[in-house]
Amino acid sequence: MQPMRIGVIGCGNISGIYFKNLCSVFGNVTVAACADLDASRAQARAAEYPGVRVCPVAALLADDTIPLIVNLTTPKGHYPVAMQAVAAGRHVYGEKPLTLTRAEGQKLLDAAARAGVRVGNAPDTFLGAGIQTCRRLIDEGVIGEPVAAQAFMLCHGHESWHPDPEFYYQTGGGPLFDMGPYYLTALVTLLGPVRRVTGSARISFPERTITSEKKRGQRVRVEVPTHIAGVMDFASGAIGTLTTSFDVWSSEAPCIEIFGSEGSLSVPDPNGFGGPVRLRIKGEKDWREVPLSAGFPGNGRGLGPSDMAEAIRAGRPHRASGELAYHVLDLMHAFHDASAMGRHVMIESTCERPAPMPPGVFDGRWPA
Repeated sequence: MQPMRIGVIGCGNISGIYFKNLCSVFGNVTVAACADLDASRAQARAAEYPGVRVCPVAALLADDTIPLIVNLTTPKGHYPVAMQAVAAGRHVYGEKPLTLTRAEGQKLLDAAARAGVRVGNAPDTFLGAGIQTCRRLIDEGVIGEPVAAQAFMLCHGHESWHPDPEFYYQTGGGPLFDMGPYYLTALVTLLGPVRRVTGSARISFPERTITSEKKRGQRVRVEVPTHIAGVMDFASGAIGTLTTSFDVWSSEAPCIEIFGSEGSLSVPDPNGFGGPVRLRIKGEKDWREVPLSAGFPGNGRGLGPSDMAEAIRAGRPHRASGELAYHVLDLMHAFHDASAMGRHVMIESTCERPAPMPPGVFDGRWPA
C-alpha cells in the first residue's frame, strides 16, 4: 500500500523532527509538500528531503492527492490554518494547543464534523513506550485502583535557548499552554477525563530578557500566567495535582506519579516517548524499573499523524484526537478561570480514553 501523502504547513523549529519521522521512519506516510509564510524556511526544510515540493498554502490545500495536513504553525496560527484545511476537505493534525480559545476549538470540531474530515492534535508523546507501559500497568490493575496523581513541569522559561521565544509569553503560551498538554494528555490517557478543577495562577515576572541568539538582549512583555498550580477531580474519582511554571530555576520534583490502592507508579517525562518506568508495590522496600512495552521508544514526533493515517484507512478512531485535545484545552482554560474567579470550575467537555497502542510499532511499521 502506498504511503499517505502529507502536506506540512509551518516549517519552523519543531518541523525538523516531523519531517525526519514522516519521511523516513513511519512507513505509512510521507511528506509531499510544505508551505510557510517565510518561503525560505520552507525551501530550506524541503531541500533536506528530495521529492518534497514547496508551494503556497492555497496551492497545497488545493492538491487533492494530499488528504492530510500537518499544521505546525505557532499557536495563533493553529485555528485559521486548521479551518482552511477543513474547508478544503482535508484532514488536519495540529501542534498543541488545539486552538487559543474554547470557542475556536468547538468551531473547528463542528466544521470538521460537517465536512466529514478528522481533526487530530499533538501531543502524540503519550503514544510512546513510556506512557503506554504505564497505561498497561494501570489497566492490568498492578497498582490497584488509582486514587491520586501528581505532576510537575518546572523550569525557568525558554528564552535562554529558543531562537524566537516571544510567543511563549503571549496568548496561547505560558507553561500551562506550552507544556501542560503533554502532562494533561498523559493523565487523561492514564486516568480518564476530568470533571472539575480549581487552581491559582500568577505572572511572577512581567518582563523577560532573551538570552538566546539571534535576539539576545531583547525584552518580552509577559501576557500570560507563568506559574500555575491546579487540582483536578477525575470522573473516575481520582484526585490529581498539576504545577506548571516558567519561574523555577531548579527542582527535584517528579514529572508524574500515580498512586494506587496497591502501589505507586513513577511515569517518565511526558514530553518524551520513552524514559524509565518505575514501580513500587505495597510491601516492597524499593522501586523497580519495568521494561518498556508497546509504543515507540525513540523521538517519535509524527506518530500521531501516522496513527491518524492508519485509522483513516482502517475506519477506526485515531488516538491523538480532536476531542482529546479539546478536553485538554478546556482544562487549561478552566485552571485560569478558577484562579480568576476563586472557585471550582465544572468541566463541560469530556472524551474517551484513547485506545492502547498495539505491540509491534517499535520499528515504525503498523501491525496488520
